[in-house]
Amino acid sequence: MDKRSVSLRVNGRQYEREVEPRLSLADFLRHELDLTGTHLGCEHGVCGACTVLIDGRTARSCLTFAVQVDGCEVTTVESLASPDGALNVLQQAMREKHGLQCGFCTPGVLMTLTELLNDNPDPTEDDVRTVLTGNLCRCTGYSGMVEAALEASRRMREQRGN
Repeated sequence: MDKRSVSLRVNGRQYEREVEPRLSLADFLRHELDLTGTHLGCEHGVCGACTVLIDGRTARSCLTFAVQVDGCEVTTVESLASPDGALNVLQQAMREKHGLQCGFCTPGVLMTLTELLNDNPDPTEDDVRTVLTGNLCRCTGYSGMVEAALEASRRMREQRGN
């Protein structure tokens, strides 16, 4: 099969690769770049485990071809913690509020909530619950995730002095 050239930034780092047009972004991230934080669940775009940000907007990486993100900025869950491994505000709140159990859905949930908190620094509980409808979790019941998002939002506003 023929290959296409793609050039993109992932977590602030530039990459150029030759890929088959049918290669999903999820497989590109996991197999070409060894960024295995993005999980593959249903591979139909339903579960949300593979959610990443493309140019700041959530997208299902299992439904996106790598060639489609040529020239784009992709942000994965690996970008959230600091280089020394310290958790960011949202990750810390998820830990404290027991927003995860098995952790399989967690990367997609974190990226979904990252977009929400970037767009809406003071979300309501309904706002959080609404965005989480696109992420399936079989373990937590979502309550801890919602509490974590609201707590992270509060802490982020305090840090900004709002």
